Amino acid sequence: MQTHTLKLSKKRPKKKTIGRGGKKGTYSGKGNKGQKARSGGNVNPLFEGGRSTLVDHMKKKRGFTSKKPKKNIIKLEMLEKKFKDGDIINQEAAIKAGLVRAIDAASGIKILGTGTISKKLTIDKNILLSNSAKAAIEKAGGNIAE
Repeated sequence: MQTHTLKLSKKRPKKKTIGRGGKKGTYSGKGNKGQKARSGGNVNPLFEGGRSTLVDHMKKKRGFTSKKPKKNIIKLEMLEKKFKDGDIINQEAAIKAGLVRAIDAASGIKILGTGTISKKLTIDKNILLSNSAKAAIEKAGGNIAE
């Protein structure tokens, strides 16, 4: 017989026993003394021994945060670069031009009057406009669908 031919018999995992008959001592797995060793004694799991909790040490965020996502902003100069004269600008066109991601488009689009525009563009009614952007588009000969 050689060592590589020997087979080990599988050992059963040792069963954890507690209590008086379980050969684990007199404390029934509760340890010595203290609040948790007493009958009916329990500690709030969030209690950290009297020190301030981690949450209490964190900075407090002041003010109000809206659950509604902000509108995607497009500047007039971006429209000038990406679109041709006479194009209709709507959500699909903005996504195709790469100005807005498809996932973000659901929260809406707003055009701001940053930059200049010289092309005659038609703006869809679902796209919001700032007053300066509206004036600049109308001045360039474009129109806003209503």
